[in-house]
Amino acid sequence: MPVSLRLPEAVKKRVARRARAQQTTAHAFMLEAIHEKLEAAEARATFHAEAGRRLARMKRSGAGIPADLVFDYLLARARGRKPVRPKTRKIA
Repeated sequence: MPVSLRLPEAVKKRVARRARAQQTTAHAFMLEAIHEKLEAAEARATFHAEAGRRLARMKRSGAGIPADLVFDYLLARARGRKPVRPKTRKIA
């Protein structure tokens, strides 16, 4: 499907400069940029959908891990320790 894209002159120049630096065409540069943006948007949508499913499951079951335990666990991991993973429990 043909697409016409109007770019401000300053953007055209920036695209041309980056494309030359990467030894490619402005067209190829823009196609790659669009592809990368689509990949990121689709990954973000998938992440949000999964988060929504998990939150709904947590609300139905009433089970979860208190945030302070999660943060303590992650902080210990970041410091190179091997903490015991917190267990799921009923949350009021």
